[in-house]
Amino acid sequence: MSRPIRVLVVDDHAIVREGICSLLARHKDIQVIGQAADGQRAIEMVSQMSPDIVLMDIQMPGMNGLEATQEIHKRFPHTRILVLTQYENKEYVLPLLRAGAVGYIPKSTRAHELIDAIRTVYTEGAYLPPRVTQTVVSLLSESTPPEAASLTEREIQVLQLVAEGLNSREIAERLNISVKTVDTHRANIMEKLGVHNTAELIKLAIRKGIVRA
Repeated sequence: MSRPIRVLVVDDHAIVREGICSLLARHKDIQVIGQAADGQRAIEMVSQMSPDIVLMDIQMPGMNGLEATQEIHKRFPHTRILVLTQYENKEYVLPLLRAGAVGYIPKSTRAHELIDAIRTVYTEGAYLPPRVTQTVVSLLSESTPPEAASLTEREIQVLQLVAEGLNSREIAERLNISVKTVDTHRANIMEKLGVHNTAELIKLAIRKGIVRA
């Protein structure tokens, strides 16, 4: 059996940390290796313990989650940061992703969704629930970055719909093309952009502004 996913829980409310730890302890493939109540302490613990994933709150006294995310991503790029917060506002989501977070999940989410998010971030490198993805898509710039230069107009349309959370059948219906054609476009997009799964594709679209608002 492979070793469990090592998680550091960061939140300024002790009762929240304890609740999260209790939830995660029910799953044998996840191990909580520590808790931190602020960003500065989180950085120290990442340095000492090298967790696989940091479950990061945003609003904390002293160094907040955004500042801590930037510093951890800069100093410990192999540690993945999954933001767990009560905020879904647009002013929080995009700055955190740009700071280095690879996932963003609301505290209003169900327990099984949090577990799925942790596992997805560990295995695939990124996680965004559809409602958060759509919030981010609405903020993306109209300008097309260099990464999108090799994509055809149809591929950009498909990428837009993928980022909005549509599956291949829904995209096919929207664009009046076959599911097989959609899958071909998706494969071509991933090859051109050098990604290997949908999570990485959405993450790249968000970070690089490939998808038009």
